[in-house]
Amino acid sequence: MIKVDHEDLLSVRGVTKAFAGVRALKGVDLDIRAGEVHCILGQNGAGKSTLIKVLAGVHKPDDGEIVWRGEPIDLPDPEAALGIGIATMYQELDVVDGLTVAENIFLGHELARGGFTRRSQAHKQAKELMRRLGHGSISPNTEVGLLSAANKQIVSMARALSHDIKLIIMDEPSAVLDNEEVKNLFHVVRELTAAGIAVVYITHRLEEIRQIGDRITVIKDGRSTANGLPVAETPTSEFIRLMTGREVANVFPPATPVRDDAPVMLEVEELSLPGVFSDVSFSVRAGEIVGLAGLVGSGRTEILEAVYGARKPAGGSVRVAGRPIRRGSVVSAVEAGIGLSPEERKSQGLVPEEPIFVNVTLSSMKRFAKAGFLDDRSARKATAAQIDALELRPSDPDRPAITLSGGNQQKILLARWLVHGTRVLLLDEPTRGVDVGARTEIYGLIRRLAAAGNAVVIVSSEIEEVLGLSDTVLVIADGRVLSTVPATEIDEHGVLDLVMKGTAA
Repeated sequence: MIKVDHEDLLSVRGVTKAFAGVRALKGVDLDIRAGEVHCILGQNGAGKSTLIKVLAGVHKPDDGEIVWRGEPIDLPDPEAALGIGIATMYQELDVVDGLTVAENIFLGHELARGGFTRRSQAHKQAKELMRRLGHGSISPNTEVGLLSAANKQIVSMARALSHDIKLIIMDEPSAVLDNEEVKNLFHVVRELTAAGIAVVYITHRLEEIRQIGDRITVIKDGRSTANGLPVAETPTSEFIRLMTGREVANVFPPATPVRDDAPVMLEVEELSLPGVFSDVSFSVRAGEIVGLAGLVGSGRTEILEAVYGARKPAGGSVRVAGRPIRRGSVVSAVEAGIGLSPEERKSQGLVPEEPIFVNVTLSSMKRFAKAGFLDDRSARKATAAQIDALELRPSDPDRPAITLSGGNQQKILLARWLVHGTRVLLLDEPTRGVDVGARTEIYGLIRRLAAAGNAVVIVSSEIEEVLGLSDTVLVIADGRVLSTVPATEIDEHGVLDLVMKGTAA
């Protein structure tokens, strides 16, 4: 029998699982403590989903041991897992649209007496659960199909809490949420852990781990390469090494030196937007990548949006190849050769239900229109060329954008601007929602675009990513540029030190 630390609520040792001779799990160790947020990180196909299904009682492990509160256990089915206090929220929400909030919460364990459902009691308890999760305004009588994806997720969480749970497993819970909804999710998670409930949080978003995680376990090729690392004390480079088997230096492709005589493609001078940022100045040469490094809320995204014309600055100027563009005019910016890949790809950049070729040619409709309608044949031909150049997969231009992975959706946005002839690319969180394996591919693509003579500006919540991709880094805090330095002359600690001093100033 395993000797288990008294702090451990759940302990897993050497768990394996194979399907039709293919080993999905080859030996996983995991220790979960009461009241912590324990993140599980791994590339697609690493074994994360199989592991959580073992813990949820969906799959029985072939070998290894699971210990719950000091005692070895078997979990033959999901009911057994729920019975001891383990609930699971899957990425594919398991709510029933045609039922009410209260009916969904108590589905499968309805409150009843004498064979009759106690609707008033269910309504009362459902209302209390929703209030506990910060969504007391949602009526228990509301049909779930009328709710947003974020609120459906809250209903799923309330269902888990309707049981006497000690551990809740969340599989990619932020995948369908926007920034504000993610903030609310994190608030709810912290409320749960404050009450002593353990949360297992599965994600591939390193920035979320930094914000919400206490400890982390990394899985690679079906094995745990780290178990219970403290998030606050572990550098991002170590997470990447454990997940990919490569050092950070090998994750980012070699940079092509910017030519000394390269022309300046983008000039931003004393750009200001009251209450958001002030006196922002920088330039980007052809072939150069400039990164904006800073914390969330520092003004990074707003600066990109102002350069693109989506926000109208109160002062300052933007020039492309020496040509001034009108402040607050997206049309002027696009005509001058500026393209933006926004932070929220799905909601702000793509038309998810439309095919790839429509999304790629969206900003070049004049070029591909005949008699006011899109010429599908020429649009498909131009898209096919970009599909080949960017190695977009699957390579079917008629495939709906929503069916592609995060990395390939990012490629659609890049293809859109390349078809348009864009010379200045503004990339806001270019690898958000992309697993680390696919990130390396995106990094290589960005470097190739710069080497071809494009000017690139990137914003990322991951400072390591900004440093690894950029030639020049602007450190930003509270809407001010604190420092402009070559990327080779500053590290993550140096950036944070500048940010903290600048925020305190």
